[in-house]
Amino acid sequence: MKLIPPGIENFKEMIDKNAYYVDKTNLIIDVLNEQVVLCTRPRRFSKTLNMSMLYYFFSIKEKDNAYLII
Repeated sequence: MKLIPPGIENFKEMIDKNAYYVDKTNLIIDVLNEQVVLCTRPRRFSKTLNMSMLYYFFSIKEKDNAYLII
């Protein structure tokens, strides 16, 4: 059974726990196409989780976590 995770801010932890995640990979395209990205959203609106997803996507240090972004 999948979890509905309140408060998980780490993308890897969320995927490893098989929790529900709203796919926001279009954000990656937006980040690549813009010079400056300002992310203003209300409190508890997954800003940190989005930054964590971008970290695992762009990070060279996290090569063994390539299974996260498929």
